[in-house]
Amino acid sequence: MRTKELTSTIREKVSAKPRRTDTEPEGQATYEMANLRPERTGLPFVVFISQRGGARHDVRVKVARVPRVRRSEMVTVALRPSVRVVRGRLDPHDLALLRQWIELNEQVLVDYWNGVIGYTEDALNALRPIQPVPD
Repeated sequence: MRTKELTSTIREKVSAKPRRTDTEPEGQATYEMANLRPERTGLPFVVFISQRGGARHDVRVKVARVPRVRRSEMVTVALRPSVRVVRGRLDPHDLALLRQWIELNEQVLVDYWNGVIGYTEDALNALRPIQPVPD
């Protein structure tokens, strides 16, 4: 095989690698984020936490109504300097509950994000649920 043909073949194989897209399911099927069920958080939705990885932004969590969602269906919430929605929409009541949970668990979330807590299991064991006030 000539060099030009070989280079072309290698490029085709490299470009055929699967890539993560906004339409792929997220949650249980991904190793990048851990999904926390409502029973664990005390929240009426699923919270996804992760380590920094290659992210260029500060600590964030994502939330969704169900554990298997497309990335585009998730709401992204930044923790610092204040808890705020940076992508998507979240009901003000749900945001207030999430803010309460984040304040209770902020150090764990930050340490997990930064890799100080290296294992997801350790982060999960350290997280505490909120006790939401009945409506």
